[in-house]
Amino acid sequence: MSEESAPYGSGPATTPPPTKRVRTHHLREMKQRGERFAMLTSYDMYTAEVFDEAGIEVLLVGDSASNNVLGNTTSLPVTVDQLLPLTLAVARSVRRALVVGDLPFGSYQRSPEQAYDTAVRFMKEGGAHAVKLEGGAEMAPQIELLSRGGVPVMAHIGFTPQSEHALGGYRVQGRGETAERVLADARAVEAAGAFAVVMEMVPGDVAAQVTEQLTIPTIGIGAGPHCDAQVLVWQDAFGLRAGRMPRFVKQYADVRGVLLEGARAYAAEVRDQSFPDEARTF
Repeated sequence: MSEESAPYGSGPATTPPPTKRVRTHHLREMKQRGERFAMLTSYDMYTAEVFDEAGIEVLLVGDSASNNVLGNTTSLPVTVDQLLPLTLAVARSVRRALVVGDLPFGSYQRSPEQAYDTAVRFMKEGGAHAVKLEGGAEMAPQIELLSRGGVPVMAHIGFTPQSEHALGGYRVQGRGETAERVLADARAVEAAGAFAVVMEMVPGDVAAQVTEQLTIPTIGIGAGPHCDAQVLVWQDAFGLRAGRMPRFVKQYADVRGVLLEGARAYAAEVRDQSFPDEARTF
């Protein structure tokens, strides 16, 4: 089977990923074959290039840039105008990955028309291949209009960070009697036309039920091992951010430690005048 025709997710782990662009229907086909895919956040050209080369199928330019790039304490303050250049940088830097732009708080909730206008900016000005928005059944009209208008939509249910104040903080959603609401939200966003749905901080058994019931892929973050895909914020997953991590985060590298060691070594050589040496002087 040629590289161009090979199905996504097939072959041994050592096989280089194909360069053909990942599309939304490829993700659905992977679900049908029982294959998992990976999603990470990315906000700049270098991480986008690295993650794309690593074979990450989906890159999310998340509103989490608010507190992981711009220094805010939550995702709420970030604006469309701040996210668009980050989205464009990622989109310009990948050959294969599907790039999803995250619609920030206040840019889509008012009406389907507001959502469509914002999504169009992400695709025209930001180069996004799809957009993500938070909310379940209440967002069905927005998802329907965007889908009809040619904008692929990734939904986001369970704990929705943009609604943290309404939800009473960072709390697991879908326990006990509220599990049915998560299921109903999942069915609603699928019926409205979403091509995938993120489930955040949802009990694993509930996420498993949703994954079994839906034909579109489910993407978990703190939702257990039975989702069709997983997503993490890259600064959490690779150890750039220090401090307490959510329970669902696994750290795969210590990027902060490597940078700290390198910066200290550089500063020491500048101070003791060993850098630059003759080999680095014209």
